[in-house]
Amino acid sequence: MRNEIIFEVTESLDGGFEAKALGYSIYTQCDEYDDLEMTLREAVECHFEEENKPKIIRIHFIKDEVFAV
Repeated sequence: MRNEIIFEVTESLDGGFEAKALGYSIYTQCDEYDDLEMTLREAVECHFEEENKPKIIRIHFIKDEVFAV
């Protein structure tokens, strides 16, 4: 059992957020930042049995910004 699971979270091109778990085939999305925690919890609960479920969810935000020089 791992104590934590890490999600890379990016802003979706269509709005909202997309999250991908590192090392697991878990992908999810939500429209509002305020919904992100609940969405990630639900994704983890669906993927793991109770005895194997990580105790901590870590979010790593990735934000690409482009600007002219």
